[in-house]
Amino acid sequence: MDINLIKRLIRIVEKSEITDFSVQEGDLKLRISKNNSFAQPMSNVIYTQQGSAQAASSPSTQEAPKEQKEVKPVEPTGDQNIHEVRSPIVGTFYRAPAPDADPYIQIGDQVTQGSVLCIVEAMKLMNEIECDVAGKIIKILVDNATPVEYNQPLFLIQKD
Repeated sequence: MDINLIKRLIRIVEKSEITDFSVQEGDLKLRISKNNSFAQPMSNVIYTQQGSAQAASSPSTQEAPKEQKEVKPVEPTGDQNIHEVRSPIVGTFYRAPAPDADPYIQIGDQVTQGSVLCIVEAMKLMNEIECDVAGKIIKILVDNATPVEYNQPLFLIQKD
């Protein structure tokens, strides 16, 4: 199991309502447990491999993320006809189904409810993000192939 995958799993558990997560891949077992305390949430990670001793890491021994982007909410325009499409998951945002393919949508495109707008990749799974209203794309808020957070605004749509 790749260390980057383990770090991503830790971040996903920390940001979700999950309190305990475990997975086994071959002889490697991974358990992530979130203990809620009054001061600050903590994650304990325990790795075991064929009877080897368990090692737990605390936040003080974990590497700090190199770059933490703050998700800024989009300013409300006052127009009730503008709808924000938000990311339902943490992952990587892609505008097209493949690197050499055309993007799903462009600014100015008309979309209907259920239209695929983009893909958010999470743990090697490609999740199609569908539009929940009919309207016209007025703004794309995220660059292609960039990380997105849960509930981060992705698109602005002017409703029909």
